[in-house]
Amino acid sequence: MTMATSNNNHRVHPASADAPARGGAAFDLRALLDGPGADPVGLMEEHINPSFARVLRTIGFDPTYVRGEGAYLFDDQGNRYIDCLGGYAVFALGRNHPVIKDAIRQALDLDLPNLPGVGPFRTAGLLAKELLAVAPGNAGGAPPGGAGLDTVFFTSSGSEAVEVALKYARVFTGRERFVYCSKSYHGLTLGSLSVNGNADFRDGFGSLLNASEVPFNDLAALEQELRRGQVAAFVVEPIQGKGVHIPAAGYLAGAQELCRRYGAVLIADEIQTGFGRTGAMFACDHWGFVPDMMVVAKALSGGLVPVGAVLTRRDIHTATFSSLDRCSRMQTTFGMNDLAMVAGLATLHALRTERLVEHTAHVGDYLLASLRERLAPYQMVKDVRGKGLMIAIEFASPKSLGLKVGWNLLHSVDHSLFCQAILMPLFSEHRILAQVAGHRQDVIKLIPPLVLSKADCDQVVNALDATIGACHTFPGPAWEVGKKLTAAAMKRMAPAKA
Repeated sequence: MTMATSNNNHRVHPASADAPARGGAAFDLRALLDGPGADPVGLMEEHINPSFARVLRTIGFDPTYVRGEGAYLFDDQGNRYIDCLGGYAVFALGRNHPVIKDAIRQALDLDLPNLPGVGPFRTAGLLAKELLAVAPGNAGGAPPGGAGLDTVFFTSSGSEAVEVALKYARVFTGRERFVYCSKSYHGLTLGSLSVNGNADFRDGFGSLLNASEVPFNDLAALEQELRRGQVAAFVVEPIQGKGVHIPAAGYLAGAQELCRRYGAVLIADEIQTGFGRTGAMFACDHWGFVPDMMVVAKALSGGLVPVGAVLTRRDIHTATFSSLDRCSRMQTTFGMNDLAMVAGLATLHALRTERLVEHTAHVGDYLLASLRERLAPYQMVKDVRGKGLMIAIEFASPKSLGLKVGWNLLHSVDHSLFCQAILMPLFSEHRILAQVAGHRQDVIKLIPPLVLSKADCDQVVNALDATIGACHTFPGPAWEVGKKLTAAAMKRMAPAKA
C-alpha cells in the first residue's frame, strides 16, 4: 500500500518486508568525544600523523578544542582564542554559521535525491547560477558568446579544481606545458603539485607535469616562457597566499594580454582569496580583471561541507565536453552532492544579506592601519601589507648587533623559527591563533573569519605589539622560546644512534 503525501505528485513507499531495518542502537557522538582515550593529539600521533602531532606539542599548539563559534575557538579549560588562521581561510563566515547549519538541516530533512549519477542534480544548477552571477565581469549578467565566465564544473576541493582547470587548458589549447609563479600554492595533488612554487612540497615525489616557474609580478619573465611555446596555461593567484604578495597595478591584465598573444589561457586561483576575503567578492575585482578560468573552494563550503568549482568560458568548457559521447569524460563522485551545493548556496546568501564583503573591507582597513601604526617603531618589521582580512607582517634582519646575533642564530637552524618565537607566546599568552605565511619566509599571515570585530582587531594588535616588542630585547623571553625551538630542531636533525 502506498501513502500519498500533501503533494499529490509524490508518493511515499514503505520499505519492503525483506529489507533490513534502518537504525538500530542510537549513535552517541558526545559519548565518543568525551570518552576515555579520546585525546585528539594522542590519537593523531598513534594513527594519523606522528610527526605533526610532535610539532603541535613542541610549539604548544595542542589544546583540546571543544567548540567553535564565529571568530573564536574554545578549549576544554574554558579559554577563548581569536582564530586568525580560520582553517586556512575556510571559515570566512565564521565557525558554525547558523544560516549554513540550518540550510544543511533543511537539506537533510527534505530527504533530497542526492547524487543520482545518471540523472539531474537538483541543487547543482542553482549554485552554478548563483556563482556565475557574482563572478568577475558578470555583475550585469554573463557576457554572451562565451566571452566571460559562464560555465561551472564542481569538485570536492580546491586542489581538485586546479586539476580540472589544467585538463581543460590542455584540451582547449592542444598543448602540454604550464607556467606558474614562485611562492605560489595551488594544492598538493600530483597535477596541482606540478604548479606549486615551493620545492619543499615537491621534494621526493618524482616526475611531475611539464611546468616552468617565473617570478610573481614579472611580465618579462612570463613572456620569455610563453615565447618558448607549447604553454597551455599560466596559473596565478591574484594575491599570493604564501606571503600575501600583491600584484602591481597592470600585472594581471598584462599577463592575460601575453597569454592571448601566445595562445595560452590564464587560470586565476581564487581558492583562498575568493568570497570576500580581500574586501571584494573576488581579488580579481580589485583590478577589474576577468580571467579565462577561475578556481574557487575553501570559503564556499561555509566551513561545513567541502566544495570547489571551476568557472570557465563556454568555449573552453565545450572543447572538453565536445560531443554526446564525451559528455562525462571528466567526473568527480561527490562534486555535486546536495549538502555541498546547499552549503554553497547558504554561504552566498549569508555573504549577501549580512554584507560581509563590505564589512571585511572596512574592518580590514582598520586592522591594517592599526598594525602599521603600532609596529612602525620595530626595526625587524620590514612591511605590513594586505587587502581586506588577508594581512602579512614581514620581518627582516635587524641593524643592531645584539638583535642580529639572535636573528642569525635562529635562521642558521631553521628559517621559520623566528616567526614561531612570536607565534608561540601570541598563542599561549594572548590566546590568538596565527601561523607563518609559508616555507622559508619571515612572514606572519592573518586570515581570520570575516566576522572579526574592531574589538577583536584591537586585541590582535595589542598582542602582536607585545610579542614583537619582546623580540626587540635580546636576550629576552621571545629568544628563550627561540632557544627551545632551536634545541628541538637540532635534536630532530641529529643522526639516529645505531
